[in-house]
Amino acid sequence: MPARIGVVLGALALTMQGAFAQVEWVQRYDSAPSSARMPKSSVPILSKQTLEASQFALQKYIQIEQMGGWPMVPEGQVLQLGKRHPDVVVIRQRLTVSGDLPPNLGSSDVFDSYVDAAVKRFQARHGLIVNGAVGPDTRKAMNVPVAMRRHQIEMSMQRLETLTKKLDRRFVTVNIPGQEVEAVADGMVELRHTAVVGKIDRQSPQLAVKIQEVNFNPYWTVPASIIRKDLIPKMQKEPDYLTKNKIRIFTQRGDELLPEQVNWQSDEAMDYRFTQDPGDLNSMGTMRINMPNKDGVYMHDTPSKGLFGENARFHSSGCVRVQNVRELAEWLLRETEGWDRPQIDEAIRSGGRIDAKLKTPVSVHWVYITAWADAEGVVQFRDDVYNLDGVGQIASIQ
Repeated sequence: MPARIGVVLGALALTMQGAFAQVEWVQRYDSAPSSARMPKSSVPILSKQTLEASQFALQKYIQIEQMGGWPMVPEGQVLQLGKRHPDVVVIRQRLTVSGDLPPNLGSSDVFDSYVDAAVKRFQARHGLIVNGAVGPDTRKAMNVPVAMRRHQIEMSMQRLETLTKKLDRRFVTVNIPGQEVEAVADGMVELRHTAVVGKIDRQSPQLAVKIQEVNFNPYWTVPASIIRKDLIPKMQKEPDYLTKNKIRIFTQRGDELLPEQVNWQSDEAMDYRFTQDPGDLNSMGTMRINMPNKDGVYMHDTPSKGLFGENARFHSSGCVRVQNVRELAEWLLRETEGWDRPQIDEAIRSGGRIDAKLKTPVSVHWVYITAWADAEGVVQFRDDVYNLDGVGQIASIQ
């Protein structure tokens, strides 16, 4: 074992023994399928508790950085439970330094149940699919230098300082890098939803506005940016694309046109309005959560449910797609008379456009937090996909 790593592991072992003594490691980080994901804290990401816990996390990562950081895991084959490989020794060292694997478990090259559980914990902390296998995505996350992780915590803490100064009793948070939605009431997270957010070249904006209503079975009016970047090229390749997807064309006067009446080899389509009918093909799915804002974005359902199962869910043109959006709609309409879950389901089944105005508008915050710690001290990291933390610049000087 390199001397520097040995010093890091030895020093961290002393500080970690007390923590592991409080809760037996096997119970807290069991590798059984029933606990493949770590229990999530009920503390909101936008909270004073998260800010305070992140301060402690920052000190931990400064200490790791001062002692030399962690070893880099070599590129190679996918490693998982039961395999024997020299890289497993390095993986053990890497996970011990970051606190995912308890100290003093030896330097075996066998990928045993302890390593499996530690990898799952690491994956859960980094927003990866929790499967215990060390493949390309997990190796990449393991090899982010500690200086970059420390910088992410510092940048996120700056944002949390501002965002947590004044919060309503009920609010919704979309953490863009985390690709996750939280519904918060009285300081506790009541719902969490997996989300799909904006592509790198069509970023979801940071904002703070009010959710005013829920639109069931909405029509979708195609934004001008999508007409130019997506729809015109699609029609050049697939002339029946609009017809197949039930998208209709209207002039500024409201007259409907047939697709063949438009010159798709030019920008003529930019002069028209394109509207997709409600139904299974509608890009907003069964509902839109309406939140008026200058960027023209909103939250909505989607027919593309498979995207929620991916590690990196940056696929939208700026709006946020929400998994299990009916539960969120029910939560939003909780204080609005006449909109319980059966009525929501009935509105969707009707197939017609129905608007449900919230009795009291609910604040919604779209934020950019790439690193934070929960009340249990578990530190979470997400990729700085929009490079708003400046992680890319740090990487270039490593």
